[in-house]
Amino acid sequence: MSFSDLFDSGFKKRNEDHFAAIVRVAMDDGVISDDEKAFLDRLARNLDISDADYALILKDYKSHPINPPYDYDRRLERLYDLARIVYVDHIKGDNEEILLRKIGVGLGFHPENVKYVVDKALTLVSNGVDLDTFTEEMKNMNK
Repeated sequence: MSFSDLFDSGFKKRNEDHFAAIVRVAMDDGVISDDEKAFLDRLARNLDISDADYALILKDYKSHPINPPYDYDRRLERLYDLARIVYVDHIKGDNEEILLRKIGVGLGFHPENVKYVVDKALTLVSNGVDLDTFTEEMKNMNK
């Protein structure tokens, strides 16, 4: 039995949708840079996205919905991935940040504080924190 056989098709679909959301951010400027491509390649491997699915998602990424995770830690993990792709693109305050806010709302963050959440996420990522530190800092920002 392969690793991917341990998970249902819903798990695979959520990973594909998550990956498509990240591709959506990367493609906002119409180009995927070399840094973005390297990040997407690593993320695709981590999410068990096949080469064929990768190509299909790149071609038709807008057809995948943004499915918010029920678990807050999973939301933070997805926000971390998205913030990293925005940071890799070296664009802050541009259309990608606005799109990241929209996706943040789609992930389940409250519209009234999503700007603060995204700004904090981008700051943490620009400081080079890992996922565990990111999660801890994001959870502590309301204290």
